[in-house]
Amino acid sequence: MAENKSNESSGQDTNTTRFPEATGKTVESIELTATADYYGINVNFTDNTAMIFNIESFAVTLPYLGDWKNGEQKILKEYEPVRSVSLKT
Repeated sequence: MAENKSNESSGQDTNTTRFPEATGKTVESIELTATADYYGINVNFTDNTAMIFNIESFAVTLPYLGDWKNGEQKILKEYEPVRSVSLKT
């Protein structure tokens, strides 16, 4: 099972995920697939196993109403974030 680790030393949230099942395996090939409806990376090992990374684009918008009348921004209202919908079911 993948191990998640969080590190905030850089001032930003950083997630590192390790896959102990891949430790010690020999990589045979790496494939990148990019189509209109799929984007992924396959790391193929010599023992006929593979780590497959399905990559999904994601967007978040943080809307707010701002007032610039005095030349500087003043936030009048912040709205709930709007997130894109995951294609994963």
